[in-house]
Amino acid sequence: MKLEKWLLAFAIAAAVALGTSTLHAASIIDEWASVKAPPPPALKAVAVDPKTTALVMADFVQPICSRYPRCMASLPVATKLLAVARAAKVLVVYTSIPKVEMSAVVPDVKPEGNEPFVQSFTDKFLNTDLEKVFKDHGITTLLMAGVSSNGAIIETSSEAALRGFKVAVVLDATSAATTYAEQFVAWQLVNGPVISSSITLTTSDMLKF
Repeated sequence: MKLEKWLLAFAIAAAVALGTSTLHAASIIDEWASVKAPPPPALKAVAVDPKTTALVMADFVQPICSRYPRCMASLPVATKLLAVARAAKVLVVYTSIPKVEMSAVVPDVKPEGNEPFVQSFTDKFLNTDLEKVFKDHGITTLLMAGVSSNGAIIETSSEAALRGFKVAVVLDATSAATTYAEQFVAWQLVNGPVISSSITLTTSDMLKF
């Protein structure tokens, strides 16, 4: 009888172990190589109302941008976008990370006059007066440009959407360390729960000022 009980206990333990192994085998890590990228999301033209739109220049600072070749490559587009936005009297807002001051902004896109500047980690609303800045200027729509796509861009865009702003992410003026990060963020922004209805993907030449 003791032997039968031991065999039964062994069989149960083996079944549990096998079940655990089977469940683990179904994780995304095990299926990683089989995942195929979905079709690219649609880009949309955006009509910019200068009175209610702000251009967010996210973390275009030397300690970050200079490390990423894709950020440096995006500067000509960002420079042109910045010039067009300023000419249209669009509010321009700069962000950086803690302890990296406005003076560290890459010279190509440096601030002018009294353009607002906030410092936080990836979510630029966190512990800053960014929302107040937007509301004080009557801003309802944000144009997002900068680095990194999988940092300041996705976090700030998502939080802006949750706070009731409309967001247009200017993909040719945003960047990350890798193309995969940029691809994931583009997909997530227009497919993520709740936020996707408030976020549009666009490019600089699809903005109508």
